[in-house]
Amino acid sequence: MKRIGIIGAGQIGSTLAKKMSALGHRVKIANSRGAESLSALAQEIGVEAVDFRDAVVDVEFLIISIPQKSIESLPPDLMANCRENLVVVDTGNYYPLRDGKISELEDGIPESQWVSGLLRRPVLKAFNSIGVSSLADLGTEAGTPNRIALPISGDDSDSKSELIELICTLGFDGVDAGTLSESWRQQPGSPVYCTDHNREDLIRLLQKTDKATLPELRDKGLHLVMQAKEPMKEARDILRALYINL
Repeated sequence: MKRIGIIGAGQIGSTLAKKMSALGHRVKIANSRGAESLSALAQEIGVEAVDFRDAVVDVEFLIISIPQKSIESLPPDLMANCRENLVVVDTGNYYPLRDGKISELEDGIPESQWVSGLLRRPVLKAFNSIGVSSLADLGTEAGTPNRIALPISGDDSDSKSELIELICTLGFDGVDAGTLSESWRQQPGSPVYCTDHNREDLIRLLQKTDKATLPELRDKGLHLVMQAKEPMKEARDILRALYINL
């Protein structure tokens, strides 16, 4: 059993909380509106609703799953009472339409590298490249043919190994995608973003990602998904079509 804190109760955060709780992990979840706002959700999925600062105390993993713009609003002393070897996971993605323009990200710094700087902690980038429907419903047993693989970027190999093990229990293959400075390869606009590939294809497509085209493809993909009749159901096929020649 792992002790896990999750900051953010949106689609990805709450789905991870539900799946991890079902596996027997001890999960605490927090959002910007306070613990009371999460009491019904917490009771439904078997987790503990807490405030931001409590979410980081006595946990082995801290998963931050909030809009990119909201990172700057986290308490500056958020990490004051966390474990020294806490594994911090950033699931976020930068969308200027939602987040406004963030100058450092516009200049090309990888999103999670920027997050790491603000938190003043090493972070891993993971769970950002899978849609919520796939995360909730498409996990399979280890060894299943064409099992969906998820990239993990970061600078600490031990932390990555721990997270890969956790991801495997959730039904997916974790793939070491390189250092945090290379995490742009899994950002929106990348051919691995929300397109559900197996390990071999994921590794191949990570290497084919072109950093220069990410902003254009990110914005084009978002526009196409938003125009769809059922965005959540159609997103994977729409985004795959952008990279059909890859």
